[in-house]
Amino acid sequence: MKLIVQIPCLNEEASIGQVLDEIPKTIPGISQVETLVVDDGSTDRTVEVARAHGASHLLRLKGNRGLAHAFRAGLEESLRLGADIIVNTDGDNQYRGHDIPRLIAPILEGHADCVIGARNMQNIRHFSTSKKLLQRFGSWTVRKLSGTDVRDATSGFRAFTREAAASLDLVTDYTYTLESLIALGKNRAVIEQIPIETGGKLRDSRLIRSIRQYVLQCGADMIRIYIRYECFKTFAFLGGLTILGGLFCGFYYALDRFLYHGRSMVALALFSLLMTAGLLFIMLGFLGDGIAANRRLLNTILKQIRLNSTTHSPPRPPS
Repeated sequence: MKLIVQIPCLNEEASIGQVLDEIPKTIPGISQVETLVVDDGSTDRTVEVARAHGASHLLRLKGNRGLAHAFRAGLEESLRLGADIIVNTDGDNQYRGHDIPRLIAPILEGHADCVIGARNMQNIRHFSTSKKLLQRFGSWTVRKLSGTDVRDATSGFRAFTREAAASLDLVTDYTYTLESLIALGKNRAVIEQIPIETGGKLRDSRLIRSIRQYVLQCGADMIRIYIRYECFKTFAFLGGLTILGGLFCGFYYALDRFLYHGRSMVALALFSLLMTAGLLFIMLGFLGDGIAANRRLLNTILKQIRLNSTTHSPPRPPS
């Protein structure tokens, strides 16, 4: 049973050494523990420090592609290297390496496909009140969209089985945390969570540059992701509402025409417009549902390709 701990990094020379040092070298039930540092175009000494602290594998991306891309690249590389379990953690030492055995325990016991390390947000002193409220609201929204019960949807400390990782077809470029939860929830994966500790603040977040920008970006991404998995339900709901509005306008026109001998042409026009729009929404739902069915078939093929693409590369010896 091979465990690979992947660490997406961007200019983390001050902390990556400590992150690597805290990762357990042996874990009961695991025959191999390896580390994969995904360098997302760092311009400092992140790579050199990672090598000096014994990183098993290094994956260097061409330029800064963003956290979501680095996460996806890490999953692909971990699967190629033959990982049975993949743990994702951050390079800023926010999450503690000694929590990894507890994080993967539900997977080793066969209880879960994915395990999330849930932070106690109220105890994180360097998180502002607005950030804590935003996290609670965002996690509540993701729970409703995904059908899961995860308290900390934005936690990057999470473990995946090989099958769960191979099933993820992530497309958003901003944050992988929300999309992967919704995707796993819609695929009926078993997701568990454990309470974890967090380290102190070492630097400002590079993902949240402003609350407004973060809310708008995550909100747009969640809507896109939900529609991908629930296209027919979404457009059928919109179509039903639109048709209901059209019927109301039609009823008003008939009432005005036959009882009061009026001719409310506005109501008649709205009736025609809304009924047509409602039917188009429903047709879009059927069309999107067909596209979604093809996407699911393609995802099944991609999953099998990923599961069968193992290349047993030897880990890099410690420097």
